[in-house]
Amino acid sequence: MSHSAANASARSVSATHASASKHALLEVRELGKAYRRYRNELARVVSWFTPIKPKDETWILRDINFDIAPGEAVGIVGQNGAGKSTLLKMITGTLRPTEGYIRTHGRIAAILELGMGFNGELSGRQNVLHSAGLMGFTHAQISEAMDDIEAFAEIGDYFDKPMRVYSSGMQMRVAFSVATAFRPQILIVDEALSVGDAYFQHKSFDRIREFQRQGTSLLIVSHDKAAIQSLCDRAILLEQGQILQDGLPQDIMDYYNALIAQKENARVEIKPLDSGQIQTQSGTGEASIVQVSLHAANSGAIDVVDVGQPVELRVTVAVHVDLPELVVGYKIKDRVGQDVFGTNTWHTHQIEKELVAGERLTYHMRFSANLGPGSYSVSLSLHSSDTHLTRNYQWIDHALVFQVVNMEKDFFLGSSWIMPIIDCEREAASRSEFNEST
Repeated sequence: MSHSAANASARSVSATHASASKHALLEVRELGKAYRRYRNELARVVSWFTPIKPKDETWILRDINFDIAPGEAVGIVGQNGAGKSTLLKMITGTLRPTEGYIRTHGRIAAILELGMGFNGELSGRQNVLHSAGLMGFTHAQISEAMDDIEAFAEIGDYFDKPMRVYSSGMQMRVAFSVATAFRPQILIVDEALSVGDAYFQHKSFDRIREFQRQGTSLLIVSHDKAAIQSLCDRAILLEQGQILQDGLPQDIMDYYNALIAQKENARVEIKPLDSGQIQTQSGTGEASIVQVSLHAANSGAIDVVDVGQPVELRVTVAVHVDLPELVVGYKIKDRVGQDVFGTNTWHTHQIEKELVAGERLTYHMRFSANLGPGSYSVSLSLHSSDTHLTRNYQWIDHALVFQVVNMEKDFFLGSSWIMPIIDCEREAASRSEFNEST
């Protein structure tokens, strides 16, 4: 799919969302932002009252259209300079659009640039009073919520110390705690949750999920693929200030990775599969995958696997030009696109060197399918060095899809089968303990 076709797809998705705009908490229509330079300051002032041609103008965003429904979580992804932060600033009202409009229904809480609006000379407590006051809450409301904010932030005595002595993680704790002290209708997060420790990130995600269950909509900008795919119902891909795609998070993240690979002059192709999923391929074409199949021991190709069954992933590669080295990798993903396991021959120390055009290589990758019941897909990569971001010969998402079923194991939950051996030591109650209990 070309970029123009992708834009057409994005417009059709936006049109679908527009038909349901009366139910949306956030509506963005024909939004654009340009930075203009005029011949002099007088010309700039005159432009406020009457159209006047600027000396030059740079469009950061153009023709942005989408809706967010109550309880819906939408991720915004894109390369640096795509316009993500500019979009969020316009939605929160800290930046005025050049064209188009934004309509919101309900209160917005935003965690944008870390520590934005905080005063380093004030304590965490004083900054909470100031920030929550700017959000429109009364002193009585803030005071009532202060203990909960302090408890959620978990920074101890630092809550009453100047914020200039805080680490970035501590600032994020306070920022998130005050922004979510009162459940908003729309919560906007811009990369802030990537700062800090894993414990608080889990705690924050739990609060976000609880808000979603109560009807809060989420708009999040992140480069964290796992966060986008676990939290979001949709994702929007921005490229050079325009919406390139709007769709399922796993499809958008696959395409986003392909765009990054395109910087190495790799071709990018998107095509729909019979299953309804979107397959993304990219690469220079210097080597290609000509066959991929999954096999049980001593049998032909299969697409249904028992939990824990030994299997073999068989991949045949054709080399089209002389190559100094070749690394083959595979990644298993669950039905929502979360990574389950991945590796490549760089990490297993099995790099093929000095390949000649016309050669074929067949890889036999054997492992036990210690996976939970469900649908899984396999992504494949051919590249040099340790990742496909160095020299990407070919990357294919959804190269193979298979089902895992539980035919003989005890019931369990989760995406992995790691059944333990459980021992229990039981001691008889003594007579004195029996008499005390009665």
